[in-house]
Order: sequence, then C-alpha cells, then structure tokens
Amino acid sequence: MAVDLQELLRDLEQESTGLEAVLRGIGPREWDLPTPAPDWTVRHQVAHLDWTDEALLAALREPERFARLAAADPALIDTAAHEGGAVPVPALLARWAAGRQVLAAALAGHPPGRRIPWIGPPMGAAMAASARIMETFAHGQDIRDALGLPPVASPRLRHVAHLAVAARDFSFRGRGLPAPAEPFRIELAYDGESWGWGPEDAAQRVAGQALDFALLATRRRHRADCRLEARGADAQRWLEIAQAYAGDPGPGRRPLGSH
Repeated sequence: MAVDLQELLRDLEQESTGLEAVLRGIGPREWDLPTPAPDWTVRHQVAHLDWTDEALLAALREPERFARLAAADPALIDTAAHEGGAVPVPALLARWAAGRQVLAAALAGHPPGRRIPWIGPPMGAAMAASARIMETFAHGQDIRDALGLPPVASPRLRHVAHLAVAARDFSFRGRGLPAPAEPFRIELAYDGESWGWGPEDAAQRVAGQALDFALLATRRRHRADCRLEARGADAQRWLEIAQAYAGDPGPGRRPLGSH
C-alpha cells in the first residue's frame, strides 16, 4: 500500500486531535477512571502516548540515547506512564500536543530510505507514522472503554490494518509458531469501500469489517466480539493471535459478554 508520508502525518494528527477532543470534554474525576490496562487510568494512557512520541523523537535525533532507553529495565514503560500521569492534566495535554508537532516535523524531514531504530525492527518514516496512528487508535480505545464510549471507525483504520497484515508472520513467530507458508487474502469493508491485501485466489482468507479487524489486531476486542470470518486453518489461527504492534501481546480481552 503506497502512501504519501505527508498524508500519513495528516492522518496521525487527525487521529490524535480526535482523541484530544474527547479528553478535553471530560471532567477531573474521569481522568482517574481505570482503563483495561492493569493499573493504568485515563491519565496514564495519555502519558504513555506522550512518552512514546518522545521515545520516537529520540530514535530520530539521538539514536544512542534511544538505544539506552530500549535496553533499560522492561518496567520503564510502566514507570514512565505513572511519572507522566502525575503531571497536572492541562500541562500533560499541552505537552502531548506540542510533542506531536515536533515529532511530525522530525518525521517529515527524515531522509527517505534511512531506517529508524525502534523497540521492534528498524523502520522508515512512513512505517513510524503508521505505527503512531495504530498506537493512538489502540490507547484511544482503552480511554473510550473507560469512558463508556463506542469504538469509532475512520479511513485511518486502513493504516492499522496494513500494519497487522505486514506483521502476520511476527504474530506467529512471537508465540513460537512457524509462519504460514501460504499467502493470505484479506478483504475488509469500510463505509462502502473494500480494502484488500494478498492474492485474490489465496486459499487462506480473512474477511469482515475494518473496525473489527483493527480492534482485534490491536488486541482491544476478543475475536468473539468481532465481525470477521476466516477460511483455512492458518487464517483461523491468525485471528486468534494477530497483533499489529511489536512486543508482548499481553493477555488480550475477554469476550464482552463475560464481564
């Protein structure tokens, strides 16, 4: 999927400002509501988004400092979320908004073809922008769940889905399973459009709603709650383990009806 970097950065800002609008509409007590992430409230989720933006900026500008961050205690992410969450809400929102602008400018000016070191495999600027869209969508959904708000579909889901498709083999290998030998065909529906990846005659197939696929691949919904169909044993298994991000997949979500 060829996407212009400037388009990706515009989509990232739209995803972020949409979440920021939700946050600016809530009261002080709601910032302390628990989210599905253990021990994280709404404020911790926002602090994490801000910290991850800062980490990516360090990877762009100071690779050696980023390498030290990446090699630090695995609890660093949780520690950073709690430290950032202690910042007063107005300052936290202002810092996140300002940091996004600095990061976008740095990504826009990054030399084409030069890889950026990251916690997962090194990536180009376009992939980094896509990853920030995915993270903002995922942690934004944690916040929406805490506030009792439904998921929101947008054209930006295509970036989330693309990452998940690209990470198919990682999802298997990360669980000690061999990557499928056969190609997959993925067909997702969004607002009258159909988005597709893979050969049209592939035997292993996944089809359904783009929003549900994005929620599943970011592990924000259980497969039982998603309008997705799979054909083929490998495709069936993928929907049980799919993830669009690097790192520990975590426990995932229980079916909504089991809460």
